[in-house]
Amino acid sequence: MKKPHVAILGAGPAGLGAAWQLRKQGKARVTVLEQKEAVGGNAGSFELAGLNVDYGSHRLHPATEPNILRDLQGLLKNDLLDRPRHGRIRLKGRWIHFPLKPLDLIFRLPVSFAAGVAIDTAKKLVPSKNGNADTFTSVLQRGLGATICRDFYFPYAEKIWGLPANQLSAIQARRRVAAGSLGKLARKALSLVPGLKSPGAGRFFYPKHGFGQISRAIADEALRLGADIRLDSPVSRIKLGEKQAVTFESGGTPETLEADFVWSTIPLTALARAIEPAAPPEVVEASRSLSYRAMVLIYLVLNQPRWTEFDAHYFPETEIKLTRLSEPKNYGASRDPKHLTVLCGELPCAIDDAVWTASDNDLGELVRESVEKCGLPIRSEILNVTTRRLPYAYPIYAQGYERYFEIQDEWANGLDNVLTFGRQGLFAHDNTHHALAMAYGAVDCLDNGTFDRSRWEQYRKEFAEHIVED
Repeated sequence: MKKPHVAILGAGPAGLGAAWQLRKQGKARVTVLEQKEAVGGNAGSFELAGLNVDYGSHRLHPATEPNILRDLQGLLKNDLLDRPRHGRIRLKGRWIHFPLKPLDLIFRLPVSFAAGVAIDTAKKLVPSKNGNADTFTSVLQRGLGATICRDFYFPYAEKIWGLPANQLSAIQARRRVAAGSLGKLARKALSLVPGLKSPGAGRFFYPKHGFGQISRAIADEALRLGADIRLDSPVSRIKLGEKQAVTFESGGTPETLEADFVWSTIPLTALARAIEPAAPPEVVEASRSLSYRAMVLIYLVLNQPRWTEFDAHYFPETEIKLTRLSEPKNYGASRDPKHLTVLCGELPCAIDDAVWTASDNDLGELVRESVEKCGLPIRSEILNVTTRRLPYAYPIYAQGYERYFEIQDEWANGLDNVLTFGRQGLFAHDNTHHALAMAYGAVDCLDNGTFDRSRWEQYRKEFAEHIVED
């Protein structure tokens, strides 16, 4: 029996993971179409000043499903490093270690903040009723109290998603904030205490040659097993029928391939615009009501071996425009190049913001001014400023977004031989290990050329329980 042909749209972790497993298990012939010139998507890497740098701050978390982690360890072998987390958060003018450490909670917290948290904790002993519908604000205030929300989560949320906290959906709080209660926050801190330490607490996995090495290794193995991966091949049309005809550009020339299945990891909104016959008007209209937060990444090459000992700095304060600043060299404990390091500033925005079109020099100056305000001046020469722009960095879960997503999701689920999954495909702010879990789930549902939709629905219920790891 001839194996079915699966066309996979997008060569991020979800698309590549599916291609790898389909070929590994011998379930299908595979063609992957990627619009960019490299694999990995937002989880990729590129070389800058002799150092592999990522598109922002990425880690492979210990929460990765054991079978997926074993597979990745088999691919990367000694290149997949087990690293301690060593970041910090600026809170009311003070630096607090992240992940939280018990001693920091005792000695480093600002007095007013610690007093506020104590009062909030006492208030939780008195039951309260709230008859209103849950929002991001109400869920976190009920779980964490007013002080943590006011001084950390709410201003940080507005910087990331571009909306006041009271305009965000409760789903954003439940899926995006892993420590959503004071009890969970305390348990996270206690998990780092010797004797109480849980496996993987305060640690992460990171490839020796940048986070994008994960995607490159998966792509290389998929290719070795017979997958066809075509880069610089943006998809323009998907015509449905007895066979699915996928039109894409290759070297500026349109080409069409036929496939039995189309598995899409591109944004759900983009899929709705590419399908023929055209999506119903209500689906197209719903796609206009779902939005993504964009991100400008600002890289500064510094003429010094290392800037700080920390892997990442988090900035919840509204007067600092950056949300996070990472130093890639510290993620993988790289020593080369010996005389240079790179900083990566993350600046969420909209694609119609002035930030999106600002010059590299202006954005570099923004980073320099931001860290100087925090008492971390850059004293060495800035040799280069480079930027990267991500139009689909985070899905925005505004209040009421669910009904627009459900319209599109129901339509997509009704398309014969079309599957949408992954971070972009399911409008999910998930980690890389979640995207790989979706890929593995999709492959599990394909058996003897038939896709088991009922089994996929069970996987979808599991995916809905994913909690983002910071």
